[in-house]
Amino acid sequence: MPKITATFNKGYTTNYEMTYQKSIWTGTPSMKSYTLSNFRQIPQIQQLSEEKQFEMEVVGNVLPFKVNNYVIEELINWDDIPNDPIFILTFPQKGMLKPKHYEQMSTALKNNADKKEIATIANEIRLQLNPHPAGQMELNVPKLKDGTKLYGMQHKYKETCLFFPSQSQTCHAYCSFCFRWPQFVGMDEMKFAMQEGEQLVQYLREHPEITDVLFTGGDPMIMKAKIFSKYVNTLIDANLPNLKTIRIGTKALAYWPYKFLTDSDSQEMLEIFKKITSSGLHLAFMAHFNHLNELSTDAVKDAIKEVRNTGAEIRTQSPLLTHINDDAEMWAKMWTKQVQLGCIPYYMFVVRDTGAQHYFGISLVKAYDIFKKAYSSVSGLARTVRGPSMSATPGKVHVLGIANLKDEKVIVLRFLQGRNPDWVQIPFFAKYDENAIWLDDLKPALTDKFFFQDEMDDIKQINPIEDYPES
Repeated sequence: MPKITATFNKGYTTNYEMTYQKSIWTGTPSMKSYTLSNFRQIPQIQQLSEEKQFEMEVVGNVLPFKVNNYVIEELINWDDIPNDPIFILTFPQKGMLKPKHYEQMSTALKNNADKKEIATIANEIRLQLNPHPAGQMELNVPKLKDGTKLYGMQHKYKETCLFFPSQSQTCHAYCSFCFRWPQFVGMDEMKFAMQEGEQLVQYLREHPEITDVLFTGGDPMIMKAKIFSKYVNTLIDANLPNLKTIRIGTKALAYWPYKFLTDSDSQEMLEIFKKITSSGLHLAFMAHFNHLNELSTDAVKDAIKEVRNTGAEIRTQSPLLTHINDDAEMWAKMWTKQVQLGCIPYYMFVVRDTGAQHYFGISLVKAYDIFKKAYSSVSGLARTVRGPSMSATPGKVHVLGIANLKDEKVIVLRFLQGRNPDWVQIPFFAKYDENAIWLDDLKPALTDKFFFQDEMDDIKQINPIEDYPES
């Protein structure tokens, strides 16, 4: 391996140089993962102060933490610590826990609490972080006609079903904002996971309104090709007349593009993609890119080409995140670059009401302003993107803008998707609030309640919140 000289800012105050071994990113690179158990072995982390390393340990005991050598060596600018966006995207930061929670875990670690006590404290904190936002556990879990609950699936909108293969319950690296963080922290009762594709097929047969199946996780591209192929073959062999599209929600292009280039089963995975498109199904690759820097390497550009050559269509999406991408100019450049690479900008999301929302959250007013500035500075080909959008309990809510109605300043919204499809595209209005960061923070304008509120209350009555899985 070549030796690389890098300058670091120890404790973010004193500059000095060090030499460390860098992976070789030609040929067939090997992925090395780092988690809470071994992150102090990372040479770049060793150059940070002990205080900063301890902060990472505190937060990493509550929220999931996993990074790999590609992210460390190819995506993070270690001369820009602590402000580098990919560093914040992947490494725990003190502010990601609220002060009382940070102090609670910090005290336990300083007192050398045993693993059981630390796990208990961690779970107590996690349960206060809204581990399943938007009614995922209590409202979205589907049933077969015989009453069997399918905890490895979600069915919120009539046309689309989410499927969580049990083998995809991890990622190549974890995003620090991830709204599915309970999948990764050992809270088995909070996981969505399913082993059998046959039950998925049965549910699709019982629900002919479903046209799209979205493989998600975790990241389904963490699976070996031979495992993924079993699920795909089950769907294709079922010859379901209603199934039109298979979607794959993945961060692999950004965090480990070698999955589609040089991994031992990379060609086999690409052949599976070709099999899907050759069968007459549309393959939509829902790629998560949170920052322009993730599109900077030759590897990601080559991987995008390989995926597109299978007939798949790559659509891109990301939440808007304080500390990472709350910059209209960056979004405009990212969307433009994605179009140049043959991708389709799809969604700018509002960060969900879970986990470290207090750290990453952006007011809806500011989110709209960032979106508007970015959208207005790109060509028409990049204006396929929609946002800012909230995946809230009633549905996918689009912030359309700010207006004055009857001498009242309001936020204009509409449903892009709704638990009742009849809600879609109906505009509604909320009182102007510069501090609101989520739908629940908004108050109705011009009326006493939002038009969907009574029906949403009825839905919650039918599906009480205590209806959680037993195992």
